[in-house]
Amino acid sequence: MAFTITKAVIPAAGLGTRFLPATKAMPKEMLPVVDKPAIQYVVEEAVNAGLTDVLMVTGRNKNALENHFDHNNELEATLKAKGDTERLKKVNYSTELADMHYVRQGNPLGLGHAVLRAKMHVGNEPFAVLLGDDIIDSRDVLLSRMLEVQAARDASVVALLEVDPSQTHMYGIATVEETDEDDVVRITGMVEKPPPGEAPSNLAIIGRYVLMPEVFRILERTEPGRGGEIQLTDALQTMAQVPEATGGVYGVVFRGRRYDTGDRADYIKAIVQLAVDRDDLGEELRPWLKDFVGTLD
Repeated sequence: MAFTITKAVIPAAGLGTRFLPATKAMPKEMLPVVDKPAIQYVVEEAVNAGLTDVLMVTGRNKNALENHFDHNNELEATLKAKGDTERLKKVNYSTELADMHYVRQGNPLGLGHAVLRAKMHVGNEPFAVLLGDDIIDSRDVLLSRMLEVQAARDASVVALLEVDPSQTHMYGIATVEETDEDDVVRITGMVEKPPPGEAPSNLAIIGRYVLMPEVFRILERTEPGRGGEIQLTDALQTMAQVPEATGGVYGVVFRGRRYDTGDRADYIKAIVQLAVDRDDLGEELRPWLKDFVGTLD
């Protein structure tokens, strides 16, 4: 049976240790990318693809995430009294963006466990998973395309990105077969962060998934894998091997702009790349950036 997918799950329970001390008291998902927290880009992407029911899987000290997508009556009243309608509009935008829900992960047992915590909310229908570390440029289509492929093939779909072979040990890597569509492949196997030189391809799994509800049943039986955590990749590997029972797994090869905010250097690059393309910032930043680069050895 075909479903119109409306639910998105965003795992956001990580400690963000790579960004300490900034994340000692602030969730890493709230770190600003230009002038919006990283998590807002992700929620906006889900909403733009038609997913208006968003479940965030959180942990301790993540109250700022809920606060950001809730009303701040004192701030709104102050802005209204000042007649600052432009900033008031921005504040209200995040509040009205989606129908937001929250559940705590509890024990930090991995991405697969975080997804499993969404079972009661999602029910028996397909849903999307968006990881907060990956920002997909809003000018490039990915999630909407994945939803199309899921509806057409009645299967789970993951996002794939071609990476340099020297970087394959940093990702989950897929073994694939071609289909009749240039940007779609059938996934026959997956391995999480293979040792250097042992990757089956250079197609890396990035943080976007559209999953059949059968994934919950498989996650419940998935033993802890790499790092002692329940790996979503392991569950998808099982689903890929028994397509007759699960619909199988397909990949959409993404060739657009992706920004990794989970790494400090890439986080800084993301801010620069997004800022120079902004109408309100780019005109000032581009010439300054050229001059600054010219001063470097």
